[in-house]
Amino acid sequence: MEFVIRISQFLLSLSLLIVLHELGHFIPAKLFKTRVEKFYLFFDIKYSLFKKKIGGTEYGIGWLPLGGYVKISGMIDESMDKEQMEQPPQPWEFRSKSTWQRLIIMLGGVTVNFILAWVIYVFMSGFYGDTTVATNSIKDGYIVNNTVLKDVGLKTGDQIVSINGNTYENLSDLSYSFITAEKATIIRDGQEMIIDFPVDFPGRLTKSKKEDGPLLQIRTPFYVNKIIDSMHNAAVDLKKGDVIVGINNQKLKYFDQFDPVLNRYKNQTVDATVLRDHKEIELKLKVDKDAKLGIQTGGSYDIFDELGYLKVVRKEYTFTESFGAGSTKFVKQFKKYGEQLKLIFTPSTGAYQGVGGFYAIYNVFPDTWSWEFFWRITAFLSIMLGVLNLLPIPALDGGHVMFLLFEMISGKKPSVKFLERAQLVGFIILIMLVLFANGNDIFKAITN
Repeated sequence: MEFVIRISQFLLSLSLLIVLHELGHFIPAKLFKTRVEKFYLFFDIKYSLFKKKIGGTEYGIGWLPLGGYVKISGMIDESMDKEQMEQPPQPWEFRSKSTWQRLIIMLGGVTVNFILAWVIYVFMSGFYGDTTVATNSIKDGYIVNNTVLKDVGLKTGDQIVSINGNTYENLSDLSYSFITAEKATIIRDGQEMIIDFPVDFPGRLTKSKKEDGPLLQIRTPFYVNKIIDSMHNAAVDLKKGDVIVGINNQKLKYFDQFDPVLNRYKNQTVDATVLRDHKEIELKLKVDKDAKLGIQTGGSYDIFDELGYLKVVRKEYTFTESFGAGSTKFVKQFKKYGEQLKLIFTPSTGAYQGVGGFYAIYNVFPDTWSWEFFWRITAFLSIMLGVLNLLPIPALDGGHVMFLLFEMISGKKPSVKFLERAQLVGFIILIMLVLFANGNDIFKAITN
């Protein structure tokens, strides 16, 4: 079931992005009376799952979900239709249109991607608002289980003051800042320290194991969510919502503090101090041979807020305010992706090792259906698709734009033969990038 939910979100998001991107080319092409021969979701190599011709354009769904395309008459594209290009130019063809019209047609796809992302962020701001955990409410540091962070010197309990000299008000921005971290200012045992990060830290992060979990985890209490019926403490008078705050008169504030203490009492009965309805009571609990109590923990940020462990900050926006909030989020995510690309194209950082393909995108989606997460991920993927398509690689929109700008500046139009060769080179580059990205997915799946 988890697979069905993930793949459904993945395909829905991908389909939405592809159709709207291609629509961005289709609409200006039609406005400038340029013939569009095909409009396809996914690639129809050899055959189509569905196709129907309407008004001179064949609309269809291909079987290979690696993208989509519009085939515009008189244009050197992925179809490599040389026969058409050998014929005299016709008024309805792309090559017969003015340079500025062709430029608008080529920029239409990425323009729609950026507009879509902005619209989603505006909508989400108005509908969901913002919910964050304030970093200044985290008094005793974070849990650090990630081996990469441990290797650079961070420990559980460290308070993060700043990353690269910048402070962060919420946990999500703080966690993200580690991607570009060069140094961190922390407080450990009351002393301020500087942690220097190696140049290849981004590359090391890509090798983090799944079991490491998030980079930073909030320290939470031993909150009783459920007593497992088959376990040894099933008959004890524990209730959901109880918080265990001590063992044998030793006060323990956080769940991560229990393991070393319980390890001292394997196969023994201990006196547990339990907080219930703001009052402390004493209960006897058995510790098994694995130093476990057989209690399922849980809780939410709202509960931990009520208990005083952190502060949840919520902000709601009016219809008017949502435009400003959405625009701010769009700009922030755009900058973040730009930072990631810069790291990827800097070999010394090793960030290129984290480049992923379709499986990596599929894994970004949660295994439970959440419209909030779906739209958040789709907005970021829309920015990613727009930026990647602007790269000056022949066969991408950015490659076509590059040649059109050259034509506008120099007044000289590249020859058809040159464009055909450039398109072929672009395809080779794209195939290599796709193989590299998806190869990374396979490698990480095997090693993790």
